[in-house]
Order: sequence, then structure tokens, then C-alpha cells
Amino acid sequence: MSSSDPAYDVLVAGGGNAALCAAITAARAGASVLVVERAPRPYRGGNTRHTRNMRVAHEAGNDILTGPYPVDEFWADLLRVTDGNTDQDLARMTLERSAELWDFLYAQGVRYQPSLGGTLSLGRTNAFFLGGGKTLLNALYRTAEALGVDVRYDTAVVDLTIDDGRFESATLEYNGRRETLRARAFVAASGGFEANTQWLSEAWGPAAANFLIRGTPYNRGELLRLLLDKGAAQVGDPTQGHAVAIDGRAPKFDGGIVTRLDCVPFGVVLNAHGQRFYDEGEDFWPKRYAIWGRLVAAQPDQVGHVFIDAKSIKLFMPSVFAPESADTIEALADKVGLDPETVRASIDAFNAACSVGHFDHTIYDECHTEGIDPPKSHWARPIDTPPYYAYTLRCGITFTYLGVKVDRTGRMQLAEGRPSDNIYAAGEIMAGNVLGQGYLAGIGMTIGSVFGRLAGQGAATHV
Repeated sequence: MSSSDPAYDVLVAGGGNAALCAAITAARAGASVLVVERAPRPYRGGNTRHTRNMRVAHEAGNDILTGPYPVDEFWADLLRVTDGNTDQDLARMTLERSAELWDFLYAQGVRYQPSLGGTLSLGRTNAFFLGGGKTLLNALYRTAEALGVDVRYDTAVVDLTIDDGRFESATLEYNGRRETLRARAFVAASGGFEANTQWLSEAWGPAAANFLIRGTPYNRGELLRLLLDKGAAQVGDPTQGHAVAIDGRAPKFDGGIVTRLDCVPFGVVLNAHGQRFYDEGEDFWPKRYAIWGRLVAAQPDQVGHVFIDAKSIKLFMPSVFAPESADTIEALADKVGLDPETVRASIDAFNAACSVGHFDHTIYDECHTEGIDPPKSHWARPIDTPPYYAYTLRCGITFTYLGVKVDRTGRMQLAEGRPSDNIYAAGEIMAGNVLGQGYLAGIGMTIGSVFGRLAGQGAATHV
């Protein structure tokens, strides 16, 4: 091999599910593949480390999935949460191809388990990974390495040479040393910019300083910025992303899924002024939990407080942190830093507005409020049974939707309106093509797996 020959057929930037699906697919097609992961080995995998499941279309249940989830229902769910803000051609294709993912991942060594209990009741719609995200990653890495894929950790892509939309080489940095590596095709699967607090502040303003980052601290968006600066077509809004309400005591970075709070449908949520601000029972939690990060982010000091009582404390999966508790509403308000009289008035008004009905958190029940704004549409019961409990909520960013535009093959599009010759993208760096806003539990993994396979196949075919 001469010094001008590419070192690899395919260079994959990123180390999570999307990157590994691309690497495995390209390797199985006969390509030589290098994966570069900027995180150290124990933290490899980006946000995949924190995942538990993936949403997949299927026509029938099996020993683990409790029933069918046809593409048309998946499609209706996606349109509802995105309010139609999606590339409908790419999104529909993603959902259709999700039906292949159970078998594809199983063939790579991934195994499944029954759905976990709790508020996110996903046993019918989502495939849960046995052992969670790290076990999934371990299986994918074992398969990739057995296929001859090379992996470098602690290695960042710090520059790209792109000539007329064609990838030529990448500048890699490891331990302060830089090298130029050539490849015949490039797959960008390095996540969004959610851990880049400066970039978040450019989009959100000063409020971003109070955001917590649920996932990896390594997704800082440097590769995304490089691609956009070098002519990639942009998709998505920088203020849109997967953001949920998490425990305010969570760490700044990498708290993961255990910091999510699922108690909102069973109580009332008050802002820093002790006032309710949104319908806590608007819809089932799997279809609404991802709006609450943005709702909290829009409140004073980017904080909320959910109050529940003894009737509801065992109805949801608990956070890793125990709630504050007290025998009176006033004492509990004082514990979380709210004015006791204001909180007492807000909860009294809510209690008085609750309509008597049969409570059932598994259906759209008839327990609702009347004559109060905002309403609570379902699961509204008076907060009147001590002891009382409260959690403080913060906006937890999982990943951002600003990314690069792709086509049905995963090929990156250029700002001038044509596709790149040999650059592909998969996962969170292109998820904004499908997710213009909103989120469905598990769909991030779906997008990563579908487009990882497409990108890997496209890159190998190009080679």
C-alpha cells in the first residue's frame, strides 16, 4: 500500500449504537472499518450506555412483546408527538424498517427481556435489552471486533478535508498528538451538541446554565460543527431536543435514566412561584414525558416541583433519590423552598376542582378537573392524604435535534442541494430529520439503528 492509499475503506466517527450498527453492516459487506470514539473505553457508547429499550414496529407479540404494534399505529404516535414536524418520507421509512431491528440486533448478539414495570408502560411497543444499554454495547463491540473492525478510544475528529462534497481525510487527535487518516467513505455518528453548554447558551440564552445533561459529557458537537461549516445542509432547530424533567439533585452530566421522574401524572407541578403551569394528565406518560423538560425550562429559574400524596407514592418507578416528605403541605413547601401559603392555596384550588370519578392510571380515566386553568385532563385526585411528598424538577437534556440533512440511504446532503459523494450520517447527529420536535420513548435507538445500517451499507457500497 502506498502512502497515498486510504488506510481504511470506512471511517466511523462515534462509538454508540448508530456507529456500531454502521460499522458492523459495512464490515459484513466486506469493507475494512475503523471506529474512532472520543470517550475512554469505560465510557464508550455515548447515550446508548443509558438506554433500556428501542421502539419497533411488529405485527404480532412474542414471548417478550405483549402484543402487535403495527407501522400505522407507530406512525400515528409519531405524528402526534411531533405535531407533524418531521420529514414524512424519511420518518415513514424509519418506522417501516424498524420491523427489521429485532432480528438484526439479535443476530449481533443482543438479547431481550420483558418490559420493566412503572409509569412508562412499553411492554407492547418497545423491545427491552437484557442488561440494558451497556450490555447491548458490549454485544455490538464483540461482534464488530470479531468482524475485524478496529476501534480507537480517546480519539477525536478535530478536522475534515472535504473537496467538492467528497470526504478525503480526517485529522484525528489522541493524547495531544494529531494524525491525518484517509478513508474511502466517512460515517458521522457522533451525537448532538447537548454537552456543549456554550452552544446550548447560544440557542437558549441564560436559561441553559440551569440545564442538566442526562447523557454523556462527550457529545459536544464538534464534528457536527465541522460538517456544517464545511457545507453540510442543516436540519432542525437548535432549541429542539429530547428534554425531560429530571430530579434536580442529578449531576450536571451523565446522570442517566435513573434520574428521570415519572410521578408527574399523579400529582400537581408548581413553579418557583408556587403556581401550576400545565396539564399534568394530558396524555399517557410515554407520550408526554418528553415535553416536560421544555416546560420546566420555560419556568422561572428553570425549576418545577411536583407534589403528590400517600395515595400515589407507589404508582411510579422511583428516582434514584428519595423524595422530600412531610405531614403537612406547608411543611413540605418549606422544605423545597416555596412559600407555604401560596402552595397551600394552589393545592386547595386544585383539590376543589377535582371531579369525582373512578381512578385508573392504565386508561384515560374520568378523573379530571373543572373550572381551573390549567386543567388536569385525567388521573386528577385531591392531594389530601399524608404524608405528602415532593420532588424538585430540572430540565434534563438527553440529545439535541439540530443536525445534518440526509436522504433515504443515510447519505449527507450538502447545503447547495445535492448529496455528498461519500459522507453518511446516523443517530443523534441526524435525528432532526425525523424528530422536528417531541419524542416517543425508545425512538432515538430506532433512528440510530435504522440509519446506522443504511449508512454502513451505503458506505460499503460506495467503496
